[in-house]
Formats: sequence, structure tokens, C-alpha cells
Amino acid sequence: MSQHFYHQNHTRVISSSLLENVLLLFYETLWKFQRKDTQCQAFVKRVIMSRLFKIIMISTVSTNAFFMVLWTDYKTRYNLFRLFEVSELIFVSIYSSEFCMKLYVDPINYWKDGYNLLDVIIIIIIFIPYSLRKIKGKHYPYLNIADGVQSLRILKLVTYSRGIRTLITAVGQTAYTVASVLILLFVLMYIFAVLGFCLFGVPERADLNNWGNLALAFFTLFSLATVDGWTDLQQQLDARNFILSRSFTIIFILLASFVFLSMFVGVMIIHTEDSVKKFERELMLERHMTLMEEKHVILKRQQEEVSKLMQTQKNVDHKSFTELVEKFKKTLRHTDPMVLDDFGTSLPFIDVYLSTLDNQDATIYKLQELYYEIVHVLSLMLEDLPQKKQSQSLEKVEEK
Repeated sequence: MSQHFYHQNHTRVISSSLLENVLLLFYETLWKFQRKDTQCQAFVKRVIMSRLFKIIMISTVSTNAFFMVLWTDYKTRYNLFRLFEVSELIFVSIYSSEFCMKLYVDPINYWKDGYNLLDVIIIIIIFIPYSLRKIKGKHYPYLNIADGVQSLRILKLVTYSRGIRTLITAVGQTAYTVASVLILLFVLMYIFAVLGFCLFGVPERADLNNWGNLALAFFTLFSLATVDGWTDLQQQLDARNFILSRSFTIIFILLASFVFLSMFVGVMIIHTEDSVKKFERELMLERHMTLMEEKHVILKRQQEEVSKLMQTQKNVDHKSFTELVEKFKKTLRHTDPMVLDDFGTSLPFIDVYLSTLDNQDATIYKLQELYYEIVHVLSLMLEDLPQKKQSQSLEKVEEK
């Protein structure tokens, strides 16, 4: 028994090691394979990620949706038949070109994105009517269904809208909780459906239109759960003098509408708020990363400029450190960068900074002296003004 068990483990170890070796060889061969069109691939990727490309695709999908609205009117479709055919060819060409470009950029990871798979499904749906017309003919009875499914093209907007994708993610995260709530609601409806059939569908004065069988009872309970026309249903029960009908209706509406449906809405709101907050955090993080990258580029450029300035000063012979600082101050301009992380703690910068403060103090002192002088001159002018007026008045009196 122990030998057989050891033999099984030994064979499992050998098989797993062989599988790992095969996978390693496969990954090594894939790693050795390198694309030779990296520049073209990078260019196409920049085109796909550009804002202009997204605007073109959103405009194309929106225009296609507008043309489909016009297509639903028979007179418009008859008068603009050629226009619809040409526009359809343009839309299909744009969608196919987008698919080929994305597949060319990353043919492996393209299939890992769910939104890319949605685009593939939409492209398949687009070609279904053409295939049916070629195979089955124009009078195929299910061709109208294939034409009606073309309205799914507008779902391509989901790929280019982060807000819609956030909501879809929130709905996906609530799938388990919502499923649990719906199962509880179904159990409640099952119990009340059987109870309603036994109370209102079995006797001679039964309401067979609403409670005649279990399917009708489920449909009636769905109307009660949505509180849609429940008063009419209750009036029909009251007309047949069912004693427990009102208690039955009130209890079910309280449980189904005010408890389970409110719970369903509450779960959706909570997960939607969480997804929106996560989306806002991602946007803030992206903006912060972009800002940090810009700061890093500016800091690197400033460091290079400062290093060039310092290098030019080092290449010149100086008698002392003070002479170096004085000549360095003469070369500085107000547009020259100052990198505080590296240059701000050095002795030349401190000396330049202190001398700049001294110059500012001297300038302020000179301005104060100038202001005092202006005030003194103005005061003298005010003192002389009354004397001039008196002399002028005396001259006028003498002339008279």
C-alpha cells in the first residue's frame, strides 16, 4: 500500500515537472520572439490613446445612433436610402479599422479586456445581417431581429467613458449581494404565491384571472411588489368577500416593497458610492502622478542649467572664494533657476541670498529717504501758498 502511494506521488512529481519544463520552453520561445515593427506599433498606440482618436470614435458612434433613429421612419428610410447605405459602409469601416489597430498594437492582451471583447461581439453583430442576406436571402423571416439587434452598437460608447465603466463596475461588484436579495424575494413570492392560490384560487368564488394558478399568482405578486395597480387587485378580492385579503396584501407589500426592494436599492447606492469614490481617488492619483512627472522634468532641467552655470564658473581661475562668489553673482539673472534641493544649502547661494537681502534693505532705505524729501518739499510748498495769495490780494487793492 505504501509502495503504491509512493509510486503515485512519484508519477505526479514527474508529470508536474514535465509540464513546468514545457511551459518554460514555451515562454522562452515567446520571449525570444520580438517584433521588428516596434516604431510602427508605438505610433499606432499613440494614435489610439490620443484624445483626437477618442473624439472621432465617440462622434462616429453618436452619429451612427442618430442615423439608426432616422432609419426607423419608413418615409425617411425610403427617401434617404442611398445615404443610409453609404453611411453604413463608413461606420463599419471605422469600427473594423479600430478593431484592427487595437489588435495590431497588442494581439495577446487585447483579449484579456472585457470591453475589447464587447467591441468584438458588436462587430460580429454588425456582420450578421449581411451574412443572413447573402445566405438566406432578403426575405428571411428572422432578418428583422438581426436588424433590431444593431442598436447594440451604441454600447461602444462604454469603452470611451470612464464614468459609465465605473457604474458597470459597481453593478458587477453588487452582483453577489443583489443575487442574495433577489433569491430572498423569490422565496417570499413563492410562499405568498402558494398561500394566495390556496386562499383566493381554490374556492368557487375564486379570482381565477389573478390567482387561478401559480404562474398567475407570481405575476399578481409582482404587481403588488412594485405597487402598480394594487388597489384594483384588492378591489377584485373585496368584491368576492375574502376575509384575509387585506391582511395578505398589506403584509406582502410591506415585506416585498418596503423591505426587499428598499434593501436592493440601498445595496446599489452603497456600492455605487464606493465605486465613485474609488474613481475619484484614481483621478486624483493620476493627476498627482502627472504633476510629479512634470515637476521631475522641470527639476531635472533646472539641475542641468545650474550645473552648467557652476561648470562655467569652475573653468575660470579665481584668486579667492569671495571673488568667485562676486563674479557668480554678476552672471545671475532673475530668470536663472534655483534648485533648493541641491543648490539652496550651498555657501555660494547663501552668500548671494544675504547680499540680495542687503541690497533690498539699501533700496528700501533710499526709498524712505526719497519719500521724506518729497514730503518736506510738499510741506514747504504748502507754507508758501498762503503768502503768495496775500501778496496777490494786496496788489489788486493797490491797483484799485
